[in-house]
Amino acid sequence: MNKFIELTISTTHIGGDLISDLLWEYTDLGVVINDVEDVIALAKDGRAWDYADENIFKADKTVLVKAYFPVDVANQKISDVEKALIALKQNSPLDLGSLETIKREIDGDLWREQWKEHFKPIHIGKVVIVPEWIDYKQTQDEIKILLDSNMAFGTGEHETTSMCVEMLAKYVDKDDTVLDVGCGSGILGISASKLGAKKVVMTDIDECAITATEHNMKLNGVNNGVVLLKNLLDDNTVKGEVIVCNIMAEVLIFFAPHIGKNLLDNGVIILSGILVERLDAVKKAYRDAGFEFVEQKIKGEWSVLVLKKGNSL
Repeated sequence: MNKFIELTISTTHIGGDLISDLLWEYTDLGVVINDVEDVIALAKDGRAWDYADENIFKADKTVLVKAYFPVDVANQKISDVEKALIALKQNSPLDLGSLETIKREIDGDLWREQWKEHFKPIHIGKVVIVPEWIDYKQTQDEIKILLDSNMAFGTGEHETTSMCVEMLAKYVDKDDTVLDVGCGSGILGISASKLGAKKVVMTDIDECAITATEHNMKLNGVNNGVVLLKNLLDDNTVKGEVIVCNIMAEVLIFFAPHIGKNLLDNGVIILSGILVERLDAVKKAYRDAGFEFVEQKIKGEWSVLVLKKGNSL
């Protein structure tokens, strides 16, 4: 049986996704986030969970992010990760917790099956995100999207992803081309397709994301999608009526002066991955770039922003 090294990093709810993104740069075997806050959020939604032990509301809120490495390269990879963690903590204004690391050797890849037990169907309006290994019978009004979470990235349970899906349901029309920038698992582009978009273009600069998106497109029978390994901003010939970006605020701010080149007239941009404390900074960047505010929504510490081309924000 093969051996693997499991690296566990202690962080905070805010830090969970940042640490996860960092770890995916060093491994393609898997990253898992154990965050009791996500369980609590799901426990409050009767559609998503049948039962939750009330003791979770009193549990330690430390978030554990785990990554897996082959034994023969683990020491070098983990050394690189630890250096990156030091740099991240020094440069980030966010509370990332202790970032303490723990290593252990494990047998085989049983962990892949163990973490599957934590995933349940996630209901977002009429859309339901279903792990592909679960036999879920949708109702007549539901739109089912299968997702193989083995492939990493977004699974639908995080506020940033769920708010994007909600806004896509509101703004996507049947003749629209939708651009999913930083597609990750492809969940947003696939959702747009299922919600009626005529065409979806999904881009990412991470080859793992492209593989994940193509795999999940096949699972869902999406044949009106194009997946591109590129930075969308490098190609202003790709245009759409709706652009959705679920990326950290600093990247969204960098996009502001450029992303309008990919937006068709009367189109909208859906931006998420924005901590509430960074919302004003993102608004200012897009106001300066000539976009008009449409609406915003906040869940917990995260926000989603909808914009269109205009003269004021």
